[in-house]
Amino acid sequence: QVQLVESGGGLVQAGDSLRLSCAASGRTFRNYVLGWFRQAPGKEREFVAHIIQSGGSTYYADSVKGRFTISRDNAKNTVYLQMNSLKPEDTAVYFCAADLYISGNVRNAGEYAYWGQGTQVTVSS
Repeated sequence: QVQLVESGGGLVQAGDSLRLSCAASGRTFRNYVLGWFRQAPGKEREFVAHIIQSGGSTYYADSVKGRFTISRDNAKNTVYLQMNSLKPEDTAVYFCAADLYISGNVRNAGEYAYWGQGTQVTVSS
């Protein structure tokens, strides 16, 4: 089991950058695949990015590709989401998620067993 705690959210202007962090408990962090999702008010939770255990492969939603970068530091039990060129439509609560294995689509929130509490990102125009 792993516990996840996000940080780094805030209020920024369009075009600014933010880096979100998600710190995990436990000594088996390196065994988990990790994802970032977001949820805007009145909308369903949507996939943002995914990274495999080694960090060697990453996947992104089309809406953030080229602007966001997911990375992980297994020595620090932390996954990051670097967000550049932020847009007002990026405003949402951002969640990190983890599981030992994804058998289906990594873009499906239901595939992940463990979730953090979320951190708010607000981008003003």
